[in-house]
Amino acid sequence: MNHRIIVAFVGAALFMGTAATMTARRAKEIKKDFLTTTSNTVLVASHRAVHNVYPENSIPAVKEAIRLGIDIIEIDVKVTSDGVPVLMHDGKIDRTTNGKGNPETMTFAQLQTYNLVVKGAKTEEKIPTLEEVLRLAKGRILVDLDLKTDKLGPIIDVVKKTKTEDIVFYFDSDYNALHFVDKVDKKYMLMPRAHSQAMADSALTLFKPEVVHIDFSFYTPEVVSLIKKRGARVWINALGPIDILLRTERRDEALDKLLKHGANVIQTDEPELLLKLLKDKGLHI
Repeated sequence: MNHRIIVAFVGAALFMGTAATMTARRAKEIKKDFLTTTSNTVLVASHRAVHNVYPENSIPAVKEAIRLGIDIIEIDVKVTSDGVPVLMHDGKIDRTTNGKGNPETMTFAQLQTYNLVVKGAKTEEKIPTLEEVLRLAKGRILVDLDLKTDKLGPIIDVVKKTKTEDIVFYFDSDYNALHFVDKVDKKYMLMPRAHSQAMADSALTLFKPEVVHIDFSFYTPEVVSLIKKRGARVWINALGPIDILLRTERRDEALDKLLKHGANVIQTDEPELLLKLLKDKGLHI
């Protein structure tokens, strides 16, 4: 073999190995921050991955979140009639594909006959499986699994199969679903949704979760203190009006609203904008 080719091959192999190590180190750093409630780092969660650029819940949207250095992707999971967990938010595929119908009454093969759409325009992208996305995310980014189904067994099976228990946490406002996950393995990370201080207190007692999802109706210093003292992070959404502010010159006002009482995980439709703003303020490494 030509000497130059050998040198180039070895160099490429070393680069790939170094890149993989750096990626793994990045994932570990995110996880360490995620589990450290005293950390000053505010984590960024990308809603349905980076769907303001690519189709929501798609492979390119996940890849873009990883490329940007986002901490968490939020993805929505349903299960086909033949037991394949796939990414889909709505009860029907009408809005996000060029097909129609309930994905949970269709086989995976049937779903693959349709393409994802963006603002009505057909793309080349297909509905991805959860397994594809978890293999892509492994070692690179944390994953918030928004459970849009009561067929939880196949989802947990895929997490086990891909060995991604260390990056996945399960989200639901249905506490029966979280109880199911918790019974399978107490080590699984959970994010219950609360709608009041009393509900947050109950969720902390029931699950000892890693993070609690709250909203602005009861976003107070007392609630944040309660959650952090019990060893969990505080998740709040920028979705809607605050994301709109982030797109303007009033972005500092938007950030003040989000951080007012100490929330330290923010879900947004503008992950790149928010991440840059947090870094500029010294709130993200």
